Amino acid sequence: MSTHESREYIETVLKVARMYYQKDMTQQEIAQKIGYSRPTVSRLLQESKRMGIVRIEIGHPLERLMYLEEELKRVYNLKFARVAQVNPGQDPAGVVPAYAASLLIEQSSPDSLITVSNGRAVAATVRAVPVRDWPNANVAQMVGALSPSNSMTDSPAICRMLADRLGCTMTALHVPMVLSSAHLATVMRQEPQIATALALGGGADVAIEGIGAVEHDRLSPVFDAYVNPEMVRKIRELGAVGTVCGHFVNAEGQQVDTPLSDRTISVQPERLLHIPLVIGVAWGSEKVVAIKACLVGGYISALVTDQSTAEALLDRGKSVRIMK
Repeated sequence: MSTHESREYIETVLKVARMYYQKDMTQQEIAQKIGYSRPTVSRLLQESKRMGIVRIEIGHPLERLMYLEEELKRVYNLKFARVAQVNPGQDPAGVVPAYAASLLIEQSSPDSLITVSNGRAVAATVRAVPVRDWPNANVAQMVGALSPSNSMTDSPAICRMLADRLGCTMTALHVPMVLSSAHLATVMRQEPQIATALALGGGADVAIEGIGAVEHDRLSPVFDAYVNPEMVRKIRELGAVGTVCGHFVNAEGQQVDTPLSDRTISVQPERLLHIPLVIGVAWGSEKVVAIKACLVGGYISALVTDQSTAEALLDRGKSVRIMK
């Protein structure tokens, strides 16, 4: 075929392809328009794909999120993963919790026992929970109350809020999260009302858990009233990278015995391993190491996060061993 003939042929293929794919003309309409038979038009359309003139791509932004969810489940042995689509300019705090609330309702039933921790992510999740009429359900408090000076949404308030939204009862944990001494904490755990609340929380069907980060000279804000710079330094030296259920864990997901451990009133992290579904809600680059530690430790069995955090977890999670 001469250069002139080659150019003329390619122009014909281009013309047919544009009429079909861009102008939505049928093959019969194209045949009538250019004076060719319909089978010839069909052959030219096939040729347009073979020559690379037409490249058909099938995809959607959701496809990437679905891939990340499947990879998170596979790499970290999760039951569920939800990766929120956060558009440019959006705050993940206004998007991710709604995904967590949806998962909670999907996996709960009208007679579920649900336990909740504290913090902004958990509070935002509970605010996004749709109203239900589940009088046979119960919401139990997972950790004791924060200091009155702490501005974060506290566990009793979150517990009450969720019970109100579900139209069910609640079991409060009437004790501070951190007491002044290990002896006092031991005594308080033996009080029947507190022992019952902790037992309920540890035996829940579903738990909603936030994840705190230990970063630089700061712990999770829930500990602001209980630590000083020297204690923070000590906790970091012990290898703590994150917090779950009011306790500290290292990068391998193992609990770290800190000066606060024996003074903390909460469902023990090892109990989380026996709760059928523990939904962890967390996002942000500063929490990637802490989230991974909780995943490796097996403290959460479902993760709700955003795309950038999911991608970072998978990049860091190429070689992990999940503790179960």
